[in-house]
Amino acid sequence: MNLLSIGLSETMKSEFDHLKAEESLIIGRVALEHKRMYRVWTEHQELLCEISGKFNYQALTREDFPAVGDWVALRPRLEEGKGTILQVLPRKSKFSRKQAGNTAEEQIVAANVDTVFLVNSLNEDFNVRRIERYLLLAWESGANPVIVLSKADLCPNIAEKVTEIEAVTFGGVPIIPISAEKNQGLEQLAPYLEPGKTIALLGSSGVGKSTLTNRLLGEEKQAVKEIRSTDDRGRHTTTHRELVLLPNGSILIDTPGMRELQLWNSTSGLSETFSDIELLASQCKFKDCSHRNEPGCAVTAAVETGMLMSERLSSYNKLQKELAFIERKSDKRAQSEERKKWKKVHNQKNKY
Repeated sequence: MNLLSIGLSETMKSEFDHLKAEESLIIGRVALEHKRMYRVWTEHQELLCEISGKFNYQALTREDFPAVGDWVALRPRLEEGKGTILQVLPRKSKFSRKQAGNTAEEQIVAANVDTVFLVNSLNEDFNVRRIERYLLLAWESGANPVIVLSKADLCPNIAEKVTEIEAVTFGGVPIIPISAEKNQGLEQLAPYLEPGKTIALLGSSGVGKSTLTNRLLGEEKQAVKEIRSTDDRGRHTTTHRELVLLPNGSILIDTPGMRELQLWNSTSGLSETFSDIELLASQCKFKDCSHRNEPGCAVTAAVETGMLMSERLSSYNKLQKELAFIERKSDKRAQSEERKKWKKVHNQKNKY
């Protein structure tokens, strides 16, 4: 496989050349992950890889382990179709969320992505607040977001929906209505599907990501189920994250539908997504204004005059509180991991 065709850049190649510790190592890209085993594309063939013992010992958090889209340095065993991953190369971008549940742990959804297609359906499941949340994480990832409005054939008032989204993006993010089922509007995605570029498909369960993948691929790779008549939502079909090479040479990362999207360390993404509120906040009388009941608050004044929607301010406050909570839990987790690392080193020394 030609590595340039699957997104290898000169920068990433230089990183590998700099980090390569032995002549036998090669570079590859993680195409599929399943329980600490990885399918890796290399210039020779696809290899089933595990991580080395040293790698596993030194890794402290989920961020340290390979994710789909990562470039890795590995020691191949070509005759077996296997290999051992020794190191993850520095990521140029990563889309992360908090792992579902009560633990404050990062889950990397996709790495080294150029463009994120944020897929939202135009049927009864349409939700501007959810789009704000996806945008926040997309800006934080380092990739460029594009809002893809699927199932346009089921929506009689597309222009109104687009206007609603423009009100929270200020025209700074492309918004593309499509119907993958009817093969409509897909040509508008072409500028982002360039050879060697990586695009991640992200969205809730049942918004049509699998149907879109099949249309772009030109074959029925992903299973597709009909939408439920009870709530107008599709049923989850994709079960894992995977690199898919499209006929035109671009790379797609299809992902399972996200039933919940919890934030993960997205301070700069919050400022980007809510730049209108951040600008108003800079005009408040008090620097530590909470934008609730303080005198001289420019944000609440904008709500009272109708310049700012109260729902948008509520969303901003909610996301701020969520990020603060995650930060507190992450600090506690980091301290716990540091203690575990110290105990591991201490116990190792006591053996000798």
